[in-house]
Parts: sequence; structure tokens; C-alpha cells
Amino acid sequence: MKLILFFVDGVGLGADAAENPFFSCSTPGFDSILEGQRFTAAAAGFSGRQATLLGLDATLGLPGLPQSATGQAAIFSGINASAYLGSHLNGFPNYKLRGLLALKGFFKRYRQAGYRVCFANAYRPQFFDLLAKGLPGEHYSCSTLVTYYGGLNFFGLADLQNGGAVYMDITNSLLIKQDYDLPQISPEEGALRLATISGSYDLCLFEYFLSDLAGHQGESEQAWSVIDTLDRFIGTLARQVDPEDTLIMVCSDHGNLEDMSVSDHTRNQVPLLMIGNPDLRRAIEAETDNLTQVLTAMDQVLAWKG
Repeated sequence: MKLILFFVDGVGLGADAAENPFFSCSTPGFDSILEGQRFTAAAAGFSGRQATLLGLDATLGLPGLPQSATGQAAIFSGINASAYLGSHLNGFPNYKLRGLLALKGFFKRYRQAGYRVCFANAYRPQFFDLLAKGLPGEHYSCSTLVTYYGGLNFFGLADLQNGGAVYMDITNSLLIKQDYDLPQISPEEGALRLATISGSYDLCLFEYFLSDLAGHQGESEQAWSVIDTLDRFIGTLARQVDPEDTLIMVCSDHGNLEDMSVSDHTRNQVPLLMIGNPDLRRAIEAETDNLTQVLTAMDQVLAWKG
């Protein structure tokens, strides 16, 4: 079974309340996938014809608010990164987490096992100048680091131009504002591109982090725009992928956007939305309740023979 892992930064499962834009906004894509239920905490545990929604513990057994560096490292390594450091870590991985990802990162592990893997995000030219120097500095995300340590090729703007990659905002809007000569695409077209790219790989990762930025900035209009993009993108992706060939996983590292009454992260459970084969979803559901178990679930998908 092939796997598309769509990592969405800063999205928890919130209340059925006005401060949760996943509840207050129109989300026909999520509503269809979840058979009329909203993408909120109330739907955690739902399993239907097409999808299963689990709520995962992002606190990893530590006090305080879950953070990006440790949450993402836990997903991408299968190790409790917060316990490893003794605290949650925001922003980019420190030297200890970089060492953990270099040793335990999932791309390296899966490549060594013979799987075809890719990180579908496109990078700007400035990144490749730094890459030629061996990624100097400390301001790199977990996704960039696991790709680097895994020995994968990074995609650039030429790949984006020919449909072989997707930019982190899905639509290319941010690149166009920076005067790059690229077409603006719809969330639906972005989903079609990711579905096509994933067909050449056993595992395809795509990351979106504007959701976390929108949660921190606390502007309703920005939050609605992000949720509209996610809803259209995930809804289209679900329709494009053969459920007997590919499982889609949508997961996050910590809560934020689901509670617009605060500008910081939350301790809410985070979603693991699985779209695809129901028998496989049931097998994963029984053994998955926190961030460190996402990697175990990925193992199950890639080993699944049906």
C-alpha cells in the first residue's frame, strides 16, 4: 500500500464553538469525508466508509504547551522527542533533535528498507545555495532535516513549474508576491498535482504550515482562508486517490488554529485523519493514540498487502 502523509502544522481538534473556525466555517470537503460530522473533537473516533478520524495526544506526557520542534520530531522519528529533551521545544530542532533525526528520521529508515520516498514541497533558489554548503545554521524544519539526512533530492521552482512539486502554500500565491514567474493554482489543482506525484512513490510527504501562522496571528479572515484551502485540497485529494492502492494520512504536531480565542498553542488532541482502505484503518486505529505512534501506523500502511 502506498502512503501520502499530509503534515499540517498547528491544528488540533477543538470544540463545537464559535472560536473554532473548523466549526464556524463552511467545510464541505471535511463534511463529506466525515459523512456530515465536523472536523472537531466531537468527531474523534469516527470511522465511516471513506475515512477514520483519531484524536492523538500531542503533550507526550509532559507539562506545558506542545511545540513544533519536538512534536514534529516525534512524528518523523517515532521517538518521544519531548521526553528525550526533558521539555517541549518550539521552532526549529536544536543540536540534540538534529542528531535524533539524523539517526532515526523516517526517510533514511524507509530508503534503507528499499521504499521509494519523496518530500513533495518545492524550495526557492536561496535554499539551494545553502544546501551546496551543507545546510549551515540551525534554522531548518524537521521536514527539511529528515529529507536531508535521508539523502533525498529536494525539489525546486523548475519542478514546481512543470507540476513535479507543490509549494508550501499550495497555490503559489506567496511566490507570485515575491515576483517569481509562476502560475497561481487552485487548491484543487494542488491536490491533483500531489496525487500525480505520489503515484511514483511508496511514501510521499507534503507539509503545510500557514495554519500555525494563522493561529498565532489570530485574524479571522486569514484563518478562514487557510481552512478553505485545506478543505478544498483534502477534499479533492480524497476523491483522486484509489483507496485500494493508497492511504492518505493527515496529521499535525500541536493544537493552535482550532481555538481562535488564544494566540498560543493548545493542549488539545491533534487529528490523525486516515482516508482509504477500511480494514487497514481499523488495524491502525487499535494501536494509535499519540504522536510517536504515527510512524508505527506508517509502517503498517507500507507493509499492508490487503
